[in-house]
Amino acid sequence: MLEITRLFLPRSAPLAACLAIAGFLTSGAAQAQPATVADPTFTIAGGALSLEAPAGFERVRPKSMMVETEFAIASEGDAPAGRMTVMGAGGSVEANIDRWAGQFTQPNGGDTKEKLSTKKLEIAGTKVTIVDISGTFLDQPGGPFAGGPTVKRPDYRMLAGIVVTPDAGNYFLKFYGPAATVEKHAAGFQTMLEGMVPAGKPAR
Repeated sequence: MLEITRLFLPRSAPLAACLAIAGFLTSGAAQAQPATVADPTFTIAGGALSLEAPAGFERVRPKSMMVETEFAIASEGDAPAGRMTVMGAGGSVEANIDRWAGQFTQPNGGDTKEKLSTKKLEIAGTKVTIVDISGTFLDQPGGPFAGGPTVKRPDYRMLAGIVVTPDAGNYFLKFYGPAATVEKHAAGFQTMLEGMVPAGKPAR
């Protein structure tokens, strides 16, 4: 983060000079926090575990302060881009799966929990649960605490990996977007999770 030193200017300093200094500082802050980062490698659990995002995942600045790492995934045509967020959070594996199921409805009115699937793996000394959910996604573009309107997005899918670490708690990697986009990158997402290694070791 760019450190800004407080400046003391005479009361008589011209307004143009003050604005010029403010513009310089703002420009510097923007340069210090680039909008995108090319490196596909990222870490979780305080840097203890390393993963490599699949091809087609573009690292971007997180939209929320709660998100540690975020990627955008291009969709076909005019469909919204897919999104993958990475963050640590509380709550049990089951409670989070229930919460995600509540973010989807089914066109036939069925129970989303009965349609989702899970798979449990052990990777790099952690327990990983992969969750696969499809349906109409109840999107909150401003985030769950922003209080904005909910947007219904039909034919959406979410792939999520819950990584339970021995010492650093639970980490959540959620990839969601139009079903066709998620299907296109589903194998890459699973390969990313299965290739997780202790930081400093080459990915498998």
